[in-house]
Amino acid sequence: MKIYIGSDHAGVEVKEFTKELFKKRGYEVEDLGTHSTERVDYPDIAKEVATAVSKDLDSQGVLICGTGIGMSISANKIKGIRAAEVFDYYTASMARAHNDANILCFGARVVGLGVVESIVEAWCNTPFEGGRHAKRVEKITSLEK
Repeated sequence: MKIYIGSDHAGVEVKEFTKELFKKRGYEVEDLGTHSTERVDYPDIAKEVATAVSKDLDSQGVLICGTGIGMSISANKIKGIRAAEVFDYYTASMARAHNDANILCFGARVVGLGVVESIVEAWCNTPFEGGRHAKRVEKITSLEK
């Protein structure tokens, strides 16, 4: 599976760490920026990653900014995206299992590297449950303009 990953300036260092976690698990990772700590606008990066994921239905995305909030709000503006801001193993697992989230968002200033490891573990190991949750995901999709 392919992972499209991006961050703003606040998330660059954590993005590099996160990329390696996915690579160690056998994922192909494409980094869509940014590549320095020079200030950038997170909606631009979110648009790049979310657009890539929306066109590549077998892929997933990861977005990292200071809090994760701006990235998740921005990514969810793109049709077909279900970006979930997560904070720990449990929220990452539930985002996959119940919401079939296709973009993982978190804040570099909110979670430590150990928590990032557990988030990636949950994200990679938790499939969408379907069943009663599939109807809810369909309803989410029907809200798109």
